[in-house]
Amino acid sequence: MNVFKSAVQFCSHCITLTALLAASSSFAAPLAATIDDFSHAQNNGLGIERQYLSDVLAGGSTTTEQVQKEGILYLKGSILPPRGQPGWASTVLPLGPEGQAQDASQFKGIRMLIKVSAGNISITANSTEVTNFDYHAKPIAVVADGKFHEVNIPFNTMKRAWSEQTALNTKALHSLSIVAFSPQPGAFDYAIDEISFY
Repeated sequence: MNVFKSAVQFCSHCITLTALLAASSSFAAPLAATIDDFSHAQNNGLGIERQYLSDVLAGGSTTTEQVQKEGILYLKGSILPPRGQPGWASTVLPLGPEGQAQDASQFKGIRMLIKVSAGNISITANSTEVTNFDYHAKPIAVVADGKFHEVNIPFNTMKRAWSEQTALNTKALHSLSIVAFSPQPGAFDYAIDEISFY
């Protein structure tokens, strides 16, 4: 009987320990403020590989060249839109592995250190709640003077382009995208020194 009682107690301790381990694994580490300082050739500051997408996926012919050098990411190219659609080239910075949502609700917005020499550039906050790719976005307006400028984008100023306006859920962000765009053929040329939450 004592052996049986000891076995039951041991099993109950195992179950409790397993439950505790499972519960602790569901708590994600807080999201870091710095998303990318571009010190690594392929990975962002969170250790996740950057992704590059363009309108080629939709029948366009946009070309992009990316060069990472001395902590700066240089991007330039030519936008050749698909028929009847705007053209675009996007640098995607994932916030978690495999597109998992991350909680950025402790922050007020996005801060960038960016230099724009040519083209239209915007930043998007990509949420798992948006399923039609019309993510919350904000154009980046800086003078093309050959200098880096600090730009702060509050989350509450970011809007969707063609869908019903909904509030951005900052607890469900899976990535940020820096997007060069144009409704007509044209060139873009910009450089990013740092991007972070604030």
